[in-house]
Amino acid sequence: MEKALWYLLVGTRGGKNRVRIIRSIDERPRNANQLAEAIDVDYNTVRHHLEMLVEHNVLEKGGEGYGAMYFLTDQFEHNRETFENVTEHMEET
Repeated sequence: MEKALWYLLVGTRGGKNRVRIIRSIDERPRNANQLAEAIDVDYNTVRHHLEMLVEHNVLEKGGEGYGAMYFLTDQFEHNRETFENVTEHMEET
């Protein structure tokens, strides 16, 4: 998970938006449209980031279609400290 977080948040464009998505879902589960509104990012951009976060087991999708909700995975929860360390590093650079 540590390598995936470094890649997703620091190694690629869009890391800051992915952090915003993770923090928003940490507040409460949301669907893609709710996330787009919450972080003020285009819906299609949010969908792209969600796909990346699901692919790397940071988020899991509950349900199908437009209303599918996104949740933090147990694996992410076990690595929350790593997430905080990576985001601290992002703020320093």
